[in-house]
Amino acid sequence: MVAVVGVVGTLLSALLTQRAADHSRRREQERTEQVRERRRHAQELRACYVALNTSARQYLAALTDQLHALGREEERRVVRQRLAEARDQYRDVYAQAQMRVPERVLGLAGDLNRDLGVVYGMVRRLDDGVPRAGDTRAAVQTGIDAQWGRLRRMRCEMRADLGASRADSGR
Repeated sequence: MVAVVGVVGTLLSALLTQRAADHSRRREQERTEQVRERRRHAQELRACYVALNTSARQYLAALTDQLHALGREEERRVVRQRLAEARDQYRDVYAQAQMRVPERVLGLAGDLNRDLGVVYGMVRRLDDGVPRAGDTRAAVQTGIDAQWGRLRRMRCEMRADLGASRADSGR
């Protein structure tokens, strides 16, 4: 009887050790997968932030070019085309960002988007020769300058979200 108990104990010990090792391996695989998933999410978010920042900068630059081209007929067609392309690119990137970025960044991006549309409308009306009250070159320039400030604030928030601000604070 003692020998049977000893053999069964030895076999059960090996079985329990194997089960514990399997369980430990599964937990480690789950942790590894979670880390991989967090990294993938962070990379996707970073790519979204880079695209949003880049497209907003290009849109603002195209608005500035359009403002400077007002009254110079030879440049207007090319500049209009560039503005249309920059605006389309920005709208596509902004639409993607709406589904991905956190609320605090989305709020800043939404404000920027709305005000870029206002500036765009003023520039287009001036370019078409049908300005509304308040549509002046100075108002457009003021609007563009304000949007550069909004973009800087949004970029700071995006950097903070990615942890880049913490890296800068140690310098």
